[in-house]
Amino acid sequence: MNPTRKRRLIVVLLVVAAAAVAVGLGVFALQQNMNYLFTPSQVQTGEASNHKTFRLGGMVKAGSIQRSKSSLLVTFTVVDADGAMPVEYTGILPDLFRDNQSVIATGHMDNAHFVATEVLAKHDETYMPKELKDAMAKAHKGKPVPEGGDMGGSP
Repeated sequence: MNPTRKRRLIVVLLVVAAAAVAVGLGVFALQQNMNYLFTPSQVQTGEASNHKTFRLGGMVKAGSIQRSKSSLLVTFTVVDADGAMPVEYTGILPDLFRDNQSVIATGHMDNAHFVATEVLAKHDETYMPKELKDAMAKAHKGKPVPEGGDMGGSP
């Protein structure tokens, strides 16, 4: 083989190898930053056990909100049709956070309860995020999710 062709072949192979390493590192980094959405029943069946952090979506159970008197710790229960998951959050909750409202909490499991690092509440009476609505419809095993996402809470 001609020395010039040999050098070109080596350079092309090095560029291809570097591109493969860069793509591999990019895919690995993106997988580490992905947060999947699960409902309480999906978490209880073990679907979220492979994920260190994930999002928990559902409705805040009526009467479950308990605020600590000495800190910003808040505990509440997120429910769907078939399951309930206790949630612990330290911080300031959104203004629209209340009983019987849709909520998405980002965090991780600690034994049998979910420790949230971020809590998002729906912004009006008719809005439910599409992915939460789809996840809850799947968790309800084909039962229809009410139109507009209102799950029968406040009037």
